[in-house]
Amino acid sequence: MATRIRLQRHGKKNQPFYHIVIADGRAPRDGRYIEKIGTYNTLTHPATITINFDRALYWVETGASPSDTVRSILKHEGVYLMKHLRGGIAKGAISENDAEKKFEAWKHEKESKVSNVKRDAADKTRAENKKRMEAENKIREIIEKKAAAKYAVEAAKEAQTAAEAESETTEPEVQATVEAFVEESVTEEPVAEETAVEEPAEPAE
Repeated sequence: MATRIRLQRHGKKNQPFYHIVIADGRAPRDGRYIEKIGTYNTLTHPATITINFDRALYWVETGASPSDTVRSILKHEGVYLMKHLRGGIAKGAISENDAEKKFEAWKHEKESKVSNVKRDAADKTRAENKKRMEAENKIREIIEKKAAAKYAVEAAKEAQTAAEAESETTEPEVQATVEAFVEESVTEEPVAEETAVEEPAEPAE
């Protein structure tokens, strides 16, 4: 039986999440599998990999053939490096202690690189967020200035309309008052004259 180490797709549409499985080479991609040895999430940056290192090493050493993507994952996790070191131990080229030191040094260097990648990604995200907020603030300021200018124009129009209305209301009232005063003066003046020229009647003889 040709044993394969491959990815089995899970997750939602456009949001894939993969299981790393040991399966018969003749089985469908998402069909039955022998053993699940890890997961692979491509939605994070960098991608998140969880793997059972000992079981992955066991299957690689027993001749299981990985897919191209899984081979890259196993190299990234140091499975092939450990296989190589154990081969050197078996041949007597290096001791177990030296192999362990080399693997720990490699692991420390890899973790440092991953930390740098995560830090760079976080810095980039913060810079993008800051840039987006500055752009949003500028747009907000422009909108507020336009709204203030529009409000000022509307307030000026309302003040002008109110002044015109007040002017139209005051002029007829003043005209009516003047006309009433003139009419009253004209009516009272003849009465005063008649009273002034009136003479007493002479007594009859």
